[in-house]
Amino acid sequence: MALQSDKRQDDRLIVALDVPDALQGLELARTLGDTVSFYKIGLGMLTGGGLALANELKDELGKRVFLDLKLFDIGATIEAAVRGVARFGHDFLTVHGDPYVVRAAVEGRGDAPTRILAVTILTSLDRADLDSALIKPGDIADLVVERAARAFEAGADGVIASPREAALIRALPEAGGKLIVTPGVRPAGASAGDQKRIATPAEAIRAGADHIVVGRPVWAAPDPEAAARAILEELATA
Repeated sequence: MALQSDKRQDDRLIVALDVPDALQGLELARTLGDTVSFYKIGLGMLTGGGLALANELKDELGKRVFLDLKLFDIGATIEAAVRGVARFGHDFLTVHGDPYVVRAAVEGRGDAPTRILAVTILTSLDRADLDSALIKPGDIADLVVERAARAFEAGADGVIASPREAALIRALPEAGGKLIVTPGVRPAGASAGDQKRIATPAEAIRAGADHIVVGRPVWAAPDPEAAARAILEELATA
């Protein structure tokens, strides 16, 4: 029997289904039941049936879906790829935040309801990583804010940024009506894992984030539903 989402659910929590394949992702979604209404499917899941899982979550379980594909290519290819993805009507889709990529994605999306989110700088990177990639000098927060502003100007519906930069982005004149989605969120006491710029769920929301993305602290917990409920309870105080 399909599990129907409760419209009163707090969809500020997006659970990342960073598990090996669609079967495990579906099992986790069924375990979480009505507690979680919004899921992220990333590139790592794509070859494990990720798109099929996304459609089942949306059409059968009534969930919201965030496709975190971080598309990056020439404009024509981005436009074609987004046009193909957007026909499924999922909620969020990520592309890299370069303005030409964002413009192509918006063009490809057309009238579909999918919101285009631009990646600023990955939350797993620090200044040393940017130096090795020959990214221009400067404080990471300043670079993130600059990329966010340019992405908004190019038509992005929102951005992906760490909680540490959320307040700075929210203060931008261009940020009015735009979404800020923050990965790199860890409940107090949780391991940082591969993230380098992190904050707690409440800190992220207070800083101006609309949604937080949490993966391992939920799916790797002994009781994933209890872990998700604890995060939602923290959000309720933010």
